[in-house]
Amino acid sequence: MTAASTPRSGDNKRPPQGKSIDREPFRRAVAGALRAISGDPEMEVTYAADRPGLAGHKARLPELPKRATKNDVSVTRGLADAMALRKARHDTRLHASLSPDGKGARAVYDAVEQARCEAIGANAMSGVGDNLAAMLEDKYFRSNLADVTDKSEAPIEDAVAMMVREKLTGRPIPESARALVDVWRDFVEDKAGKNFERLPEVLEDQQAFARAMRDMLVSLEMAEELAEENPSEEDENEDEEQGDNQSRDSEESGSEKDAGSEEAEAEETETEGENQETAEAESSEVTAEDPVDDDSQDTETPGESRRPNQPLDRDAPQFDYKVFTSQFDEMIGAEELCDEAELDRLRAFLDKQLSSLQGVVGRLANRLQRRLMAQQNRSWDFDLEEGYLDTARLTRLVIDPTQPLSYKMERDAEFRDTIVTLLIDNSGSMRGRPITVAATCADILARTLERCGVKVEVLGFTTRAWKGGQSREAWLKAGKPAKPGRLNDLRHIVYKSADAPWRRARRNLGLMMREGLLKENIDGEALIWAHNRLLARPEQRRILMMISDGAPVDDSTLSVNPGNYLERHLRAIIEEIETRSPVELLAIGIGHDVTRYYRRAVTIVDAEELAGAMTEQLADLFEDEDRRGGRAAWSNSPRRLASVAR
Repeated sequence: MTAASTPRSGDNKRPPQGKSIDREPFRRAVAGALRAISGDPEMEVTYAADRPGLAGHKARLPELPKRATKNDVSVTRGLADAMALRKARHDTRLHASLSPDGKGARAVYDAVEQARCEAIGANAMSGVGDNLAAMLEDKYFRSNLADVTDKSEAPIEDAVAMMVREKLTGRPIPESARALVDVWRDFVEDKAGKNFERLPEVLEDQQAFARAMRDMLVSLEMAEELAEENPSEEDENEDEEQGDNQSRDSEESGSEKDAGSEEAEAEETETEGENQETAEAESSEVTAEDPVDDDSQDTETPGESRRPNQPLDRDAPQFDYKVFTSQFDEMIGAEELCDEAELDRLRAFLDKQLSSLQGVVGRLANRLQRRLMAQQNRSWDFDLEEGYLDTARLTRLVIDPTQPLSYKMERDAEFRDTIVTLLIDNSGSMRGRPITVAATCADILARTLERCGVKVEVLGFTTRAWKGGQSREAWLKAGKPAKPGRLNDLRHIVYKSADAPWRRARRNLGLMMREGLLKENIDGEALIWAHNRLLARPEQRRILMMISDGAPVDDSTLSVNPGNYLERHLRAIIEEIETRSPVELLAIGIGHDVTRYYRRAVTIVDAEELAGAMTEQLADLFEDEDRRGGRAAWSNSPRRLASVAR
């Protein structure tokens, strides 16, 4: 895309309505430029009123208005250029391998990587730079950030990305984003000003740039330093790059070799490192309960006799986590949050929303029920003196008439008394279709498991208020002590207790449809709560299923603690449950890769896949004893969702 075909800086203002134009030549020109810059001649470019997006070899751009202005044209060109540069200059696998853990840190990391791709194009082609400037001006104008004055209202990822763009290209901050950057500039420059100096030197090297960004995030106290194994990998890659021009192909082929399990291997590597440190510790208690030994032994009931049946303490020293005050936390039944009439109305609304999905989930639930019932009554005892005549052994009588008749008797297979807890994320990001599908799946699964004699508990977790609530007010009155720990009021909801029959609790799930219920999510403490409830149960087998759409997020807590504070605590809790607890933990992520946290997990893209994922995961879990006895492990069906088995 050439400079001659682009608007100048003065076109960034929002001009009056323009004249009607023929859009087809413009579409062809933009699509051709996108393919040329991206280096992908097969790129499929479409125009629609939907949100712009890039996925694989498909790009979706906004349709021009019938009476388009010069600014509309420049914005569309800028979006196309941004997608093309992302396609040409971005390695997805490399980006993911160096991505930080915290949600806030990841947002900054992703935004700055996009700024890097755009900076390369802006420096090489001034016309592209002008188009990108117009696109960014329009983006922040629409975001209503021109008058922002408070950090809580200003996304730090956008501010850092604009500061990095300014450093890499020398272009000024877009007018509509200046207030956003001004809010954060002093803080960022004070904490990580030195890190900006290295960025122009590594602009063309994505790996080196990503490492420089990780250093910046460490300076901002939003991420931890990279593990030691990563620098050695960098040295190996650098040696390959010095060898010949095929290093990029070698790196990609190495990544493709294990494309389906990249996140799982990264987590296993991290776990092995932690286990090695544990083995070197001088604590005899830890050595006796080495998680590696427990998991590696293929026993019928792994770790059941070795793992202590003790509740978790959220304030334990190994978790490096504290709570400013728990005075305002609450654990409450769903029926206490609204009256019976409203619960009935919300349940009716949920049933109406789920009429189209009920049949699909119902069929999956019936399949689960058949598999569970088959396990409970499928074994026979042979060569008995009484029972059913064993016709398969009648041939012995023909051969030797002196042989006695053989009888058989069906017996109940050992099916341990079991309880399942469904722990559902009730955060604001679950609003809409995800929470609706989660509610109906909990409904169907609870009824199905109850018919099979498996007790079910349905729990939810959120906060009582946005941005801290009474806990934050108490912190402010106390003089804002540094690093206060968790700074929000928890709300843990019991939708159905394990001993309550489903017919009495079914309407409680309608509460998830209530406006204003879904707020923020602190996953680590929710896991502790659900886990400790399970440990208090008398059942022999305890299963905990987490359903979430992302990492823990609480703006109040993260604004006064390190950016990965909640996520670090969540990882520690998961590790404790998976290695030292008799509770079997599995997770389902909706639109978010949870395999980086949980050993037994599945990630789904569409919320409608949740029904199948839940039933398949539970069915596999209940067949665990059969798999250890020699049956095949996880199903090889091509329709199975990708998962990581323990």
